[in-house]
Amino acid sequence: MRTIPILGRRESGEPQGPIVGIDLGTTNSLVAVARNTRPEILPDELGRRLVPSVVSLDENGRFLVGHEARNRLESHPLDTVYSIKRFMGRGVKDLAAMKSLVPFDFNTDESDIVRVRLGGRYYSAPELSAKILGKLKAQAERALGEPARAAVITVPAYFNDSQRQATKDAGMLAGLDVRRVLNEPTAASLAYGLHEKKNGLVAVYDLGGGTFDFSILKLEDGIFQVLATHGDTHLGGDDFDRAIAHRVLADHHQATGLAVEDPATLQALRLAAEELKQRLTDSERAELEFTHPGIRYRRTWTRVELEELIGPFVARSLACCGEALRDAGLAAGRIDEVVLVGGSTRVPMVRREVEKLFGRKPHSELNPEEVVALGAAVQASILSGQSRDMLLLDVTPLSLGIETYGGVVAKIIPRNTTIPTSATEMFTTYVDGQTSVDLHVVQGEREMVSDCRSLARFQLKGVPPMPAGAPKVAVTFMLDADGILRVEARDERSGKEQFIEVRPSYGLTDGEVERMLKESFEHGGEDLEKRLLIEARVEAERVIRAADKSLADSAELLEPGEEERIRAAIEELRRAVAGENRDRISESQTALDTASRPFAERQMNAALRGMVRGKGLEAAVEKAGAWGKNG
Repeated sequence: MRTIPILGRRESGEPQGPIVGIDLGTTNSLVAVARNTRPEILPDELGRRLVPSVVSLDENGRFLVGHEARNRLESHPLDTVYSIKRFMGRGVKDLAAMKSLVPFDFNTDESDIVRVRLGGRYYSAPELSAKILGKLKAQAERALGEPARAAVITVPAYFNDSQRQATKDAGMLAGLDVRRVLNEPTAASLAYGLHEKKNGLVAVYDLGGGTFDFSILKLEDGIFQVLATHGDTHLGGDDFDRAIAHRVLADHHQATGLAVEDPATLQALRLAAEELKQRLTDSERAELEFTHPGIRYRRTWTRVELEELIGPFVARSLACCGEALRDAGLAAGRIDEVVLVGGSTRVPMVRREVEKLFGRKPHSELNPEEVVALGAAVQASILSGQSRDMLLLDVTPLSLGIETYGGVVAKIIPRNTTIPTSATEMFTTYVDGQTSVDLHVVQGEREMVSDCRSLARFQLKGVPPMPAGAPKVAVTFMLDADGILRVEARDERSGKEQFIEVRPSYGLTDGEVERMLKESFEHGGEDLEKRLLIEARVEAERVIRAADKSLADSAELLEPGEEERIRAAIEELRRAVAGENRDRISESQTALDTASRPFAERQMNAALRGMVRGKGLEAAVEKAGAWGKNG
């Protein structure tokens, strides 16, 4: 039996350095570390703890990150990117709802991931996020006086697998070994030491600059489980700032009749609005004085005016809380602890409304902008062995799957899945009378087998000969805590089964993992389009075979002229399959379905009458030709 590695591991003798905790935020980011299990934020050389999540490209092609980049928002708005976290793991098709929120120039290929144009070149969200992570890494190394090679990076609880993978990709590009992608609400709970309570229900209200995330966690024996999460990726303090800016612009237009459209002026106004919001957080009244080309504005604002403007946004956040509570089947009064996260929770109205909803004062003792990074550092200390009172789990660095017809990868265990784990998928045969199934186990992020790493091959024999699509083969991947993968294949009808073990006898180097991730990232759009085309062809070919068989088996049910119409539709679908246009295949398949539907219905009715006469359900359905999709 072959034994092949599936998990990349470092050599034990390689120096690790500290594991840092990173909050990669929409508006600001932070890095922290636990010293003697006590977490602390690591500042830059000027003592600043927050790093603005802003990246700018200067005239010399040099990237500026953080405060330097933020200072260019006014002067170089088209060369400066902010809120890039919104686009992590997103495709161009997702841009419609987000494009109006930022002034960037994006790529337009709908089969591609989102890329932002800077200095004549398009950069992906992970590439730009890697610049921020690199800044945090350097900041940590300066503060610690030693290399920082590994990190725990936090993400919103609602981030899907694609967004989590994009976050890990960004870490890898920044030179970090990302040991864990940690949910932000779990990190916040760790920062407050709530895991030491052993049991209880915790609600985490996280209102940042650009996103809102509400989660309900169940704490049982020191382990957190997410019961429900709800959020809004387009709700945050930025909306408060825009509301103020829009009111200023409306006042200016009413007074002068002039509109303001200059990007630099609008960006400067956004920053001035943010400053006003912060002053009204601490005071009941504050003056906003703004002078820029095309606009002069000066007026005293009250906190009541601000709350009138932001009230609808706060109400939207509370509606999300209600949805999550309903999903969890809980009343607000059942929650034991409420934690506030995100700089926007400093706004008095937000704290007041959250306390009113839950009937208890929320935790706000820690800096709400720092609490997630502090919690990430607590998790890092657990992973580094400083704290041994919690269960430690590892994750798969690359996805595991099998080859399906057409050379496409069916991923069974996605990368970043916590181990130990197991997953089962159902597969079927492609040709009639097939009595064995070849299984090819692969590893990687690409859509095609040829671009992934082959791990093992084995064969399931003794499958009863049946029409294509009739057999049901359950393929189970079981990955244990030592990284040993056991793959089992079982024919559900005959009970025949076979298995193989794939052991981590030697590991992928970091360079190999990096290459595989970069390639999957660079070719993501074309890989997906290739996969979709192949899948469309495979399905169309199956429909053609079923149609040909039905015409031959049930010719007596055809009405005059019907066979000619169906065969013409079949030939058109064959021509479409021979081409490269996936939309044409779909349209031709729909046309065949329309042309053959009356015949298929008569066929099914005849089969059901035969079943009533005692022929049996399976034989009847087999006779009917299975025009639809096989299960």
